[in-house]
Amino acid sequence: MINPTAKLAANIFEKPDMASTREGFGKGVVEAGKADERVVVLTADLAESTQAHHFQKAFPERFIQVGVAEQNMATVAAGMANYGKIPFFTSYAAFSPGRNWEQIRTTIALNDLPAIACGMHAGVSVGPDGATHQALEDMAMMRALPKFTVISACDAEEGRKATLAAAKLGKPVYMRFGREKTPMMTTAETPFEIGKLNVFWRGEKPQVAIFGTGPLVHNALLAARELEKDGISSVVANVHTLKPPDPAIVSLAQETGAVVTVEEHQVHGGLGGAIAELLAKEAPTPIEFIGMQDKFGQSGTAAELIEHYEMGVLHIVAAAKEAIGRKKI
Repeated sequence: MINPTAKLAANIFEKPDMASTREGFGKGVVEAGKADERVVVLTADLAESTQAHHFQKAFPERFIQVGVAEQNMATVAAGMANYGKIPFFTSYAAFSPGRNWEQIRTTIALNDLPAIACGMHAGVSVGPDGATHQALEDMAMMRALPKFTVISACDAEEGRKATLAAAKLGKPVYMRFGREKTPMMTTAETPFEIGKLNVFWRGEKPQVAIFGTGPLVHNALLAARELEKDGISSVVANVHTLKPPDPAIVSLAQETGAVVTVEEHQVHGGLGGAIAELLAKEAPTPIEFIGMQDKFGQSGTAAELIEHYEMGVLHIVAAAKEAIGRKKI
């Protein structure tokens, strides 16, 4: 059943409202700019694709177009942060942090500067753009950097809240956003706090914990409903912050004794890797991983690719049953 304290969208299962998580960024960064004049936005020739054009229209004097120069963009953002600004720098995730990771590492992370890297069009759901543009390694790259917080919003409303929270954090942040319109699961009243997961679904005496991140949290919820039909109770948690990890992950793993992770990213180094690392130390638990299994993407529709790479609802159901079957008797 839906967690009554989660304050989720009423139509979360039947014809949910649709919006891309990048749209949440576009709204949130304008709000952040109104609240704090130190907020600036940079982009690498992709203002509309990254939704940075909303900020450009609202605050043209605080918008910087660096052109197709992602490495330069990161260093300019670092310089601005060093002199008191709060820069959000935006591009496709394949290019930032894909192309400019070294500059982010050296100029931002090493100096612990409050610059926010925004990786757009992440995951296979960017569709026809194909493997070169389907960033599937970005969270692993950024999670490995000291000082960085890593956020992957589940929907547009959470993307808006995450943007506002990142502007106030005062630390380096990586934020991951998608292009495809995906289901709205949260509302303006849904709590959001960096580093604190949200339980979206809780059955009675749950037998498995399903941890999701990004828009695939919706598939995790659909899977929980299917599992309930089979008499299997579960808990579904939206892990919007991969780093730092929430200790509640350990508590839910201990409560259920079986875990599934769900992400539109390589399972190595992403959410699956992060949770496996945490549980290996704190609470070894049978775990199954839904995500990209050491493969690159290809061209296709978002829906086709999610199913082809076994990130669909029935794949999550099967993984949950497998994890439960591996529990120690």
